[in-house]
Amino acid sequence: MHPVGAVHEFHEPAYAQNWAERFVPTPPRQALFDLIVEQLTNRALPSNHIVELGIGPGYLALEILGRSRIPSMTYEGVDFSEAMFAIARSRLVDFADHVVYTQADLTDADWTARLSQTPGAIVSTWALHDLGAEAHIASVYARARAVLPPGGLLINGDFVKPDESPFEYELGRITPSRHEELLRAAGFRDVQRLAYLEKNIDHPTSANNYACFAGIA
Repeated sequence: MHPVGAVHEFHEPAYAQNWAERFVPTPPRQALFDLIVEQLTNRALPSNHIVELGIGPGYLALEILGRSRIPSMTYEGVDFSEAMFAIARSRLVDFADHVVYTQADLTDADWTARLSQTPGAIVSTWALHDLGAEAHIASVYARARAVLPPGGLLINGDFVKPDESPFEYELGRITPSRHEELLRAAGFRDVQRLAYLEKNIDHPTSANNYACFAGIA
């Protein structure tokens, strides 16, 4: 049996466009976006600059820019795919004056040096598992903690391997409990699992089993 997961070719424009069309948010995925917007809106952040890791086609960015009501907010989308930037720019054209696009590979140690300014929050959805290894996720958490000022917020909603699963998963899909351990090891406090959506233990697909985690710098 192949591991639960997926192989992507995000640098290819046709693949990226097809993926974006297939990834139109379903009600459970919209619930994750709603949760992230709520967290950002109801918390005093040390900066009004929001950084998204893996902006992809811009679905989360559109929700945050359109609904979060953060005064004078600026937004920075980090991705390694120019094809995805093209899709995001089209989707976010009404917010062009507030958005910066930063090309970076999150497996590189210096990705935080490329950020345009200090973030008050770092968010991500369905991206970090594609880094392909727990060590890369741990590194992203550690570097996010280092760049966030005191009181800064990290929120990551990502595909996970259920703690109780009997199946093999791709290496980037780690258990929820391991995410929490890595966040604490990186120095985040008040680590929480905010949600676990589309849980499927017995017959999982690559689109099932994602959880949302938060921590305070």
